[in-house]
Amino acid sequence: MLTRGSYIADRYEILDKVGTGGMSDVYKAKDHILGREVAVKILKQEFAEDVTFVTKFRSEAQSAAGLEHANIVNIYDVGSENGMYYIVMEYVEGITLKTYIEKKGQLNFKEAISIAIQVGRGIEAAHNKGIIHRDIKPQNIIISTEGKVKVTDFGIARASSSNTIHADVMGSVHYASPEQARNGYVDGKSDIYSLGIVMYEMVTGRVPFDGDTTVAVALQHLQEEMVAPSAYAADLPISLEKIILKCTMKSPDRRYANMEDLLLDLKKALVSPNEDFVTIVDADEAERTRVITSDEQEQIQKELQEDADELDEDDEEEDGPVNPKLEKAITIMGIAAAVIIIAIVVYIAGSFFGLFHFGTSKDKDNQESSEKVEMIDVVGMDEEDAKAALKKAGIPYEIVYKSSDDVEEGIVMEQQYEEGEMVSVDEDVKITVSSGAGDLEIPSVEGMSDSSAMKTLEDKGFKCNRTFEYSATVAEGTVISQTPTGTGKKGDTITIVVSAGIQSVQVPSLNGKTQQEAANALAAVGLSVGNITTEYSNNVAAGRVISQGIAQGKTVEAGTSVDLVISDGKKPEYYSYTGEVRNNYGVPVTVTLLDAEGVSLSSWSLTDGQSINISAKDIATSTGTIRITGDGVSEDRAVSFTKQ
Repeated sequence: MLTRGSYIADRYEILDKVGTGGMSDVYKAKDHILGREVAVKILKQEFAEDVTFVTKFRSEAQSAAGLEHANIVNIYDVGSENGMYYIVMEYVEGITLKTYIEKKGQLNFKEAISIAIQVGRGIEAAHNKGIIHRDIKPQNIIISTEGKVKVTDFGIARASSSNTIHADVMGSVHYASPEQARNGYVDGKSDIYSLGIVMYEMVTGRVPFDGDTTVAVALQHLQEEMVAPSAYAADLPISLEKIILKCTMKSPDRRYANMEDLLLDLKKALVSPNEDFVTIVDADEAERTRVITSDEQEQIQKELQEDADELDEDDEEEDGPVNPKLEKAITIMGIAAAVIIIAIVVYIAGSFFGLFHFGTSKDKDNQESSEKVEMIDVVGMDEEDAKAALKKAGIPYEIVYKSSDDVEEGIVMEQQYEEGEMVSVDEDVKITVSSGAGDLEIPSVEGMSDSSAMKTLEDKGFKCNRTFEYSATVAEGTVISQTPTGTGKKGDTITIVVSAGIQSVQVPSLNGKTQQEAANALAAVGLSVGNITTEYSNNVAAGRVISQGIAQGKTVEAGTSVDLVISDGKKPEYYSYTGEVRNNYGVPVTVTLLDAEGVSLSSWSLTDGQSINISAKDIATSTGTIRITGDGVSEDRAVSFTKQ
């Protein structure tokens, strides 16, 4: 263990130990070359001689070193010294999200969404670089003292081109996706699942799955449905609940396709929390969660028993990955699951070829006949009557609108297939309805709430597309503008721009910049320069920023002014003088104190025999002259001044 005051690479001075994980210890240190505080992660000695662990440890730095994002803890350096392997990273003063949740119990939905958005942005940046985190959990999310959220510990992140993940690099099991639990293919959707569990914990104060052992928790991820978060958070808006549920679908195909789509819905939830806009795709019967039978579960538990007994200690407070002993247990569980899946495949194949006869021929006939139905004739019908007839016939449909000078508004003009044709129940049949002759007046919805605007437009027969913009003048959730205006056809899409409220931005670092550079940096994020004052500085060059009125990284409203203190350079050295002069010249005289440049500092008049104490401050030179003049008198006396 390193002690306070020891050095690494003759550069990093250890200040304090700040944390520990499964594989490494973390220290706060001072980088004496760049003059900044850093965090140094050091591989524990018991792993340092293990080639696999060392490779994994270095892989963390290689994976994360290329990531530079405001919501990711940056990696600065990596190296080894005397058999000790270390990574130097950004030091963030703050607490983990886990500690924050424990202190608050439950977070309100706005705070939870804000944190989730920042975490999502960091994960999105990693995904764009081809890196999957694989260990998203509250312990790996830091909230700085300035409110900035950062994702850390890419200890088990690997390039996404690596298609599988092994049990020894699984993240904490309470947040692990089902595909991680079964030791299967892992991609960005696994991080989305883990973030969904983190959001669940933020709003409820608990994890959805818990147990006495890590194996028990992993099995719950695989086979149990979680309790809806609203059961523990009664005031949870429907939008956030459905976002969490979509993120945590057992099947990756039913989750968000990517982090960008998730972030879009999170931003919408901030503006319209009670709007039910999240779409969750229904699973086919074959894709529904398969509940393991009691016999199968007993068999799996029997095979895992030996390892499960050794895994009783929960890793919840551990900053590193799950105990590597879980590898064998998860591998066995994966094998058991694979056997079950193979059995299901054999059964399906056997049923298809007639090897198994558990159903009747009537059931088979019904199944085959349900694939296609006979098209009916709805041309000339009223739109609502046509919909009812199609629904009764079991024909899925899509209504499109088209203007017509011949067909009355609301009457079906055309249908994609002729009466009597066989159509698939999996394909929407296009039904064209007349929107009537001429154009419809597009109602003005500017100034309305977004929900009222959408209802107004849809009631008039238009479709509505909604986008968001920040605005300092229009209240959050209110329509700023719409396109187009005037008239349009029924079914036309009207785009409304909704205010997302005043934009919040982060104050950049201005220290050391020139006044113009500071102004440009502020303008780039929508801020401006406030009051400017000057001070002398022995450390900051003249004309550059000494300090800023709002600290770097603090979140403020766009348009906020930031005060600056500009350096006047080093403070000049000043001198003072105090001395006595007596008139012994027999005539009145004038006494003048001059600096080394001959500039008069002050003067005094003395009568014959008079004496006076003369003094002066803030003299720019270290030497000067006392000049005495009068009738027939002219005398200069060289003097030295005292440094103030």
